[in-house]
Amino acid sequence: MAETAILRQRTHGEPPGPPSKGGLLAGLLRTARPRQWVKNVLVVAAPAAAGELFSRHALLQLALVFVLFTACAAAVYLVNDARDAEADRAHPAKRHRPVAAGQVPVPLAYAVGGCLGLLAPAAAAWLCSPAVAALLTAYLGMQLAYCVSLKHVLVVDLAVVTTGFLMRAMVGGVALGIPLSRWFLITTGFGALFMVAAKRYSEAVQMAGKAGATRALLTEYTTGYLRFVWQLAAGAAVLGYCLWAMEEGGVPHTSVLPWRQLSMVAFILAILRYAVFADRGTAGEPEDVVLRDRALALIGLVWVAMYGLAVANW
Repeated sequence: MAETAILRQRTHGEPPGPPSKGGLLAGLLRTARPRQWVKNVLVVAAPAAAGELFSRHALLQLALVFVLFTACAAAVYLVNDARDAEADRAHPAKRHRPVAAGQVPVPLAYAVGGCLGLLAPAAAAWLCSPAVAALLTAYLGMQLAYCVSLKHVLVVDLAVVTTGFLMRAMVGGVALGIPLSRWFLITTGFGALFMVAAKRYSEAVQMAGKAGATRALLTEYTTGYLRFVWQLAAGAAVLGYCLWAMEEGGVPHTSVLPWRQLSMVAFILAILRYAVFADRGTAGEPEDVVLRDRALALIGLVWVAMYGLAVANW
């Protein structure tokens, strides 16, 4: 059976694919990109920053928002892979995606993606609030527009991906009715742009001198421009965070140490450490960068501890 498939591929010039991993459900799950779901943990960012994370109501709402945002992201991935199936079959790596490999039929990917895209905002309107439903609808509309055309527009593609991260960070606060600080939005937005531009820069460096790019726009951007963007974003994120940390809001701290101000050190170190990988051209997915570098993960944990102590006023 396997020999027949290989012979058919050689005879008809079909690219060899990997062995099928599971059935239809497994293919749908792979298309939904479970590894990317870790990004949706950002839904806790605003409640954590406001110190309103550990009530039973908050935890239940955030768990629900996490699931709904994950459903929206999965819907986008399914529609994207269905739309790009033909192009992905000609790509050396993307041809292994379940839709491109034929494990998941294109009409089914469209159908499941469409259902998730309709059900998630409807469930948010019923179980959360109209504001959460509106934000999820806006996220879906923006990401689908990105799949169709915006990913081919210079600079706009960076803005769309960055806004996706910012929406994740905002939705938890929206769900719990927490006012979003301007410094929180500035720091999160520019921090996201820093990581997005660093990833694009790394892709451009790795593809330099090679035929074909994983993203069409990489042939339009120069590495110098992308380096400028991630350096600008890093500086803006650091400045925004420092102003945020220094702002007392008129209430003097009574903790043992000024943890909020001290957390600036850990935040800046984290940015500088991440920039090492960006400069080398090895900054891929943000979660991969953090998890594979112990020093960066440790700095991140120290920052979380410091900010947690500041919120607890310990």
